[in-house]
Amino acid sequence: MDFSFNLKRTANASAWRVLPNRWDFVAFPLIICIIAMAAIGFHETLAPMSTLKTQAISLDPSNLPEYAMRTTLRMLAAMVASLLFTLVYGTLAAKSRRAGLVLVPILDILQSVPVLGYISFTVTFFLALFPGRVLGAELAAIFAIFTSQAWNMTFSFYQSLRTVPRDLDEVSRGFHLTSWQRFWKLEVPFSMPGLIWNMMMSMSGGWFFVVASEAITVGNNTITLPGIGAYLAQAISDKNLHAIGWVILAMTVVILAYDQFLFRPLVAWADKFRMENTSSGDAPESWLLDLIRRTRLIHRLLVPIGWMFARAARVNFRLPAFNAPRFQIPQREKSSKLGDLLWAALVLVATVYVVYRVFIYVRTGVSLDEVGHVFLLGLATLLRVVLLIAIASVIWVPIGVLIGLRPALAEKIQPLAQFLAAFPANLLFPVFVIVIVRFHLNPDIWLSPLIVLGTQWYILFNVIAGASSYPNDYREAAKNFHIRGWQWWRQIMLPGIFPYYVTGAITASGGAWNASIVAEFVQWGDTKVAAHGLGAYIAQTTAAGDYPKIIMGIAVMSLFVTLFNRLLWRPMYAYAEAKLRLD
Repeated sequence: MDFSFNLKRTANASAWRVLPNRWDFVAFPLIICIIAMAAIGFHETLAPMSTLKTQAISLDPSNLPEYAMRTTLRMLAAMVASLLFTLVYGTLAAKSRRAGLVLVPILDILQSVPVLGYISFTVTFFLALFPGRVLGAELAAIFAIFTSQAWNMTFSFYQSLRTVPRDLDEVSRGFHLTSWQRFWKLEVPFSMPGLIWNMMMSMSGGWFFVVASEAITVGNNTITLPGIGAYLAQAISDKNLHAIGWVILAMTVVILAYDQFLFRPLVAWADKFRMENTSSGDAPESWLLDLIRRTRLIHRLLVPIGWMFARAARVNFRLPAFNAPRFQIPQREKSSKLGDLLWAALVLVATVYVVYRVFIYVRTGVSLDEVGHVFLLGLATLLRVVLLIAIASVIWVPIGVLIGLRPALAEKIQPLAQFLAAFPANLLFPVFVIVIVRFHLNPDIWLSPLIVLGTQWYILFNVIAGASSYPNDYREAAKNFHIRGWQWWRQIMLPGIFPYYVTGAITASGGAWNASIVAEFVQWGDTKVAAHGLGAYIAQTTAAGDYPKIIMGIAVMSLFVTLFNRLLWRPMYAYAEAKLRLD
């Protein structure tokens, strides 16, 4: 009798654990809304291209919810592509010495190529993939947003892989973990806090060029995709200040939404990957993550997915190229040196060929005097970038440390920082143009702040990531030894955040060069104001459709960025790897 009763009670308890609870009824509508939004967006991409011509951008604020949804879906799709690119490209650059010799300089060049440069040469390819369909234009827009998101994420992941503490690496090898297992069990978790903060910055940075990505020009035709960027471009063209106000409101709502539904849960979840033995006094929180943990049915549905990922991370899969022994016998050293020489020769031949082909094409429309003029313009932009990055570093490094060491404060500041980082320079064009024209100011000076408006946040976000992932053990030790003031900054905190700062400074300087195209040539209605600089040169030649000069401008910009990184940031990277690892 008692036995049957226990069986019945056990069966009822098992059935009860499968049934949804009150938290499931709160979470299910959120999940259904996300799925419905994605389904509607995907359905719109399958429409014929002719629908874009019949559906002109309307400045009616009632259209902004649909435009916001379309823009958000493009940015999320670009974020997924950027994350996949980061994991593959960053791993190859960090793990393979020969690949790193090529991939890291290429990454320097890729981040220096302006979004307008990518759009100019890739739109035709994507439109040809899906002729007559909106999907081709959508992919072109997503790729343009991808180019504004991927590079700083890749730099962050690369920096994390290069600075994994040696003791943890030795422990993983002591447990005989394969390179695949070590990647998922050690390296990805170690890089997660910094990567998530850079994902936030990438998401916000995508707004900076959303206007260019949603208004695509092919020859004499302009394809305008419905979205907040296209709405903003139309508002600027019409000098409609009320519409710009509605854009700011829509952006604020969207940024708050993806902060609460995406990044705040990710930050709270990634806190478990902090490298420390003592618990931090104030862990970040997320109401959505707490809600998912309290659900019964959704939680049980997510368990199999987590189990599959855990099993995949434990697969005994070896990557021989990434498991090179530390000490090689002389015969292997000789073969390695021969391989390095052959690899260097191959890279040199390929580089010379590409440069030759570009030179042959460019000389058809660019004179030698023009080349000298472009280099002088590049020096002018270089001066602006250096001064603005230095000023931004002095301001945002202390503030980033203050925020990163206080998770409760970071939780409050995070949405504001994302909004400021996402704030497009285009929204300030009316103010700058009107003030410069009204008071006859020098555009070379007064347009400069627009360059750093969107890129200074790379420094702030990376410093926050470095400070938030700084081991609490070290902070407690510094407190016990009464290390304070400048000594605390010089010996404790600055060395701890230095690798993260270098990552932020590299991406900020590269982003500043890219932003110069928007910032050095501004327009409000029919009024145009231009500064002397390489960014204005590229913007004007792009508008004129002069492809030899466009390529010349992009090549010079890539050369300046690459040399700047090689001479300044790369030596700082090497110093951080050799001297400032948290071992």
